[in-house]
Amino acid sequence: MAEDLTHFLAVYDAVLDHWPVLVDRMDLTSVYGTTRVTACGPVGGEPLVLLHGGGATSAVWFANVADLSRTRRVYAVDRIGEPGRSLPGGRPVRSVDDLLDWLDGVLDGLGLDRADLCGHSYGGWIALTYALRTPQRVRKLALLDPTQCFAGFKAGYLLRALPLLIRPTAQRARAFLAWETHGAEVDPAWLDLYALAAEFPGTKVVVGKRPRSRQLRGSTIPTLVLLAGDSRAHDIRRVEAAARLHLPHVETAVLPGLSHHSVPFARAAALNSMLLDFLGKP
Repeated sequence: MAEDLTHFLAVYDAVLDHWPVLVDRMDLTSVYGTTRVTACGPVGGEPLVLLHGGGATSAVWFANVADLSRTRRVYAVDRIGEPGRSLPGGRPVRSVDDLLDWLDGVLDGLGLDRADLCGHSYGGWIALTYALRTPQRVRKLALLDPTQCFAGFKAGYLLRALPLLIRPTAQRARAFLAWETHGAEVDPAWLDLYALAAEFPGTKVVVGKRPRSRQLRGSTIPTLVLLAGDSRAHDIRRVEAAARLHLPHVETAVLPGLSHHSVPFARAAALNSMLLDFLGKP
């Protein structure tokens, strides 16, 4: 087990070492443990906090950080209780309130009264849920093919994911990703990391409810919802329609030819441009 963890962390560090920008590695302490944050970009730039999808680790932003950090101070966060370099502490993250309190503490540790949040997949659900609970700390919100925010999962997606959930292995993680991405080319170093993350010890994912329509209607935060045109996770037409119906200040767009899991890194230039255009609007 110790050798497996050592190997995972070595692969993790190797992916981070190949990021195309200089980074600062920060370890923030709280009652929940130690949270690893990888920061890049001008120190005085507008803060942008990135929340990765389940099992992806903060290393998944390798194709985004160069563009995003040219003008913004980017903070890529490893969630406590999931694969990565964050370490759980004396108080486990067991509930949604714990999870949101943990994120509150991350912003405190970074010295941020207010920031833009960008989340992919499950990270999108966390970003939206946090923004609805603590709107005064979120300037703008970007959700990349977010799950459980505006519609549920497709039954076929859950059936395919079931073996990986019941007995996670690196081989099953690779097979699942290959199916969902329609066999698209994936950065081999990050793919190794994603596969190894399936066997990461002590993973605890907090699952919460979809936000209610009345909560969404009360939001005053400008929000961008970018959807994967070939997503197998959910029906993007339902997701887009619900977002437009319930969120007062929302923009939506579809990224053609992308699957749910390939959103952050495949054809990243277009995604980065759309994100920066949205975040740069007054």
